[in-house]
Amino acid sequence: MTAAPRPLHGPSRRTLLTAGLGVATTAAGLTAGAPHASAAPAAITGTKIRNLTGPAETGRFAAPWTDLGIPVRCPDGTMLFVCGDTFDGAGVGGPDWRAPVGLRARHPDLNSLVIDDSVGGSHAVGLVPEGHENGTTAIPSDVFTVGDTMYMHLMRGVLYQTHHSDFWRSTDNGETWEYLCLWPGDQYGGQFQQKTYAVADDGYCYVLSTVFNRDIPSDLLLHRVRQDRLGDPAAYEPWGYANGAWAWGNYPTMITARRRWGEICFRAMGGKYALTWLNMSPLGIRAQVFALPTSNLFTTEEQVVIVPTTPGNESGNAVASPYGGFIVPGSTFSNLHLAVSQWYDDQNYRVMQYRINGLAV
Repeated sequence: MTAAPRPLHGPSRRTLLTAGLGVATTAAGLTAGAPHASAAPAAITGTKIRNLTGPAETGRFAAPWTDLGIPVRCPDGTMLFVCGDTFDGAGVGGPDWRAPVGLRARHPDLNSLVIDDSVGGSHAVGLVPEGHENGTTAIPSDVFTVGDTMYMHLMRGVLYQTHHSDFWRSTDNGETWEYLCLWPGDQYGGQFQQKTYAVADDGYCYVLSTVFNRDIPSDLLLHRVRQDRLGDPAAYEPWGYANGAWAWGNYPTMITARRRWGEICFRAMGGKYALTWLNMSPLGIRAQVFALPTSNLFTTEEQVVIVPTTPGNESGNAVASPYGGFIVPGSTFSNLHLAVSQWYDDQNYRVMQYRINGLAV
């Protein structure tokens, strides 16, 4: 039996997505003038392509209200969007709470990306066991494919109080998932809760991690793990500075400025690496492009790709209550597509597709 949604998911989480995300923006809040931001953010433009989820788009899968939608190309060529807290009924906090769920685009053309199926068919099912007892949930932080196997990382606990994170794999295009391992929520002071994986062509995945709490400043840490040992926590090798040098195997050291991180997405693409993230102060979704996972991110240009605005004033790359910002497979640096989430009231909670142009590489 599905537990009733906890109050935290409604007003409390919305408070984080409005006050914390700066929906009531000032003129200063609408400019992305941070010390690390691009000196010329006006070069970047964006366009909303479509809503990917909502009553009209995914209501027929009992998933009219959902978010995140981390996109992954499945081995069979379809695209799965792994979503977070999902509800049926009249709005956010309604009945039939599930997390995570999988919504599928059987023909994943970036120009006509439409969700036309789900794991569960006419009723999107929870991908893994999660009864939401005492208000707990399972929030996905990343989903990716290596060869013919898909992997999914989840953060478990009450929202922003991560008890542990766990790791799953699928060999049937995301229809069923097998548990692999977990990490305690307090590992590295909590800075190993939220993880995102770049699948490289050297046999490794490179893993960035932070605290999963937008109110708490966190380091960004880097690990690597061989692709054939992804489910072995002991195989994750940290990148750190010790005895005057950076090296794999040292205790992990922050690799860029400490900040309040929202969602993070790390991908190998176009012979380089791309990091996108929700930046909390000042608010906006940002991107960095760099040559190697071990590049100096302190000096790598930060480019603002999504800026905040207020409801009713959205245009271009200005979004009311933006978060997420996951890179859609098939993107290039000159044609970058992002899955951007939005939540500012019970009827406006969705995943959208945005195209970003002008990213400097």
